[in-house]
Amino acid sequence: MTATTTYPVPEDARTTLGTPKPFVILAGTAHPRLAADIAMHVGTPLGACRVERFPDGEVAAEIQQSVRGHDVFIVQPMSPPVNDHLVELLVVVDACRRADADRITAIVPYFAYARADKRAGRRVPVTARAVADMMQSIGIDHVVTLDAHTPQIEGFFRIPIDNLSILPIMCSALESRLTDDTVIVSPDLGGVKRATELAENLRRPVAICVKRRMDGESVEVTQVIGDVRDRPCVIVDDMITTGGTIAEAARALRAHGARDGLVVVASHGLLVSGAAERLRGAGVSEVLVSDSIAGESDGALPVTRAGIASLLADVVRRLMAAGSLRDLS
Repeated sequence: MTATTTYPVPEDARTTLGTPKPFVILAGTAHPRLAADIAMHVGTPLGACRVERFPDGEVAAEIQQSVRGHDVFIVQPMSPPVNDHLVELLVVVDACRRADADRITAIVPYFAYARADKRAGRRVPVTARAVADMMQSIGIDHVVTLDAHTPQIEGFFRIPIDNLSILPIMCSALESRLTDDTVIVSPDLGGVKRATELAENLRRPVAICVKRRMDGESVEVTQVIGDVRDRPCVIVDDMITTGGTIAEAARALRAHGARDGLVVVASHGLLVSGAAERLRGAGVSEVLVSDSIAGESDGALPVTRAGIASLLADVVRRLMAAGSLRDLS
């Protein structure tokens, strides 16, 4: 099936885009279902792209249709295995560039290495900047990501980058789970802004856990600011990797009298290294994340994934029509 599609350009955009341009949506192997859902929402078949790995781990890619003069959207979160999926993105972009694509947009719902945005010592890298340099040098023209861990990564790019918010989607998914006395909790001081925004949208109070990091994998919560006694709590974070920080926050909330059945909400659910079991052991009853990363619950803990395909399909439509993403950010 041919996947070349044109999108009508509004009259007020024709001065910048001219005639309607062909575009195509391609999927890497990190999350092909998300790419297919985006294409379905836009109303186009998914583009023909083959990605293979040799026995030694090298990546090979082939674009199996013409993309000459097209706007190409490549959907590839940097989910585990992070480095494999990053290299795969770069390889697919290079294939599109050599096939004479006009503009290449990388849709990277989860942007890995965003935590490595500064040096913690004199002889360590700023890996987020290194990743940005690789993405720009290979020929990416525009990056779209969701709830990046550190928004300042935008400063590492010389090309346009849009860091959009999943907050409205998570609010809609969470609203039915709330009671009148529910408290929104930030698991650390760094997440206060995120928790406050969610609480304001849901019209609920905020509590804050103050943590002290012991090493790269363990933390200790030293204080809980706010009234959580005999109240249901929702812990909010941008991502769940091992679940260590959230598990400690959950234990601290229970020690301060919070009700059983804690709910955790996060933009990105990596859930590696036994995270689900760790959260269940700390008293968490449910995890709500977006489907920015492919994954299914392993049965250790109920994990609900809220869909982001319609949001990203709207991004594709607006970019094809030279529209603004302001109200999505």
